[in-house]
Amino acid sequence: MTPKVRVTADDNENVIGIFKNNPEYGYIRVEQASPVISDTGWLRVSRRSSFIKGKVDQLLACNYSNGQELAGKIVVIESLVPFNMDNPDRDLKIAGDTGVICRINDQPIYRQAFYTTNPNATDDLIYHTNADEIREVQSAQREMSSLKASKSKTEANLDL
Repeated sequence: MTPKVRVTADDNENVIGIFKNNPEYGYIRVEQASPVISDTGWLRVSRRSSFIKGKVDQLLACNYSNGQELAGKIVVIESLVPFNMDNPDRDLKIAGDTGVICRINDQPIYRQAFYTTNPNATDDLIYHTNADEIREVQSAQREMSSLKASKSKTEANLDL
């Protein structure tokens, strides 16, 4: 069973977004929560989002609504070649909240999610080789959080 893809509105309840550089074109944001099982057998729910792009008049004609369920799924495609040559940094694969770019040796990995109605489409993932760097940054971030919490606690005790 594939979880449903849902149309999502922005904070102002707009379902259709308009491209700033060409207002004739726009997009609909779609979202899906999919169970993913890792190579080591761990299940996690992955929240994915993507865009359906097109001419604004055609998007309007489809009458999409917030929360509407669509047939299809969102697949993740990773590449060693940028998806956008004009702005290659836009689609860099980043390791969580670390800010570390996932790499295979010294080459960055690029990542995009695509909505598709093709039932045979699958994720195309590239596994990074810089796990040690990511773990080091995560450890440093945990230490900084711990130090900040200790400092806040000490300052609170001094106020008593």
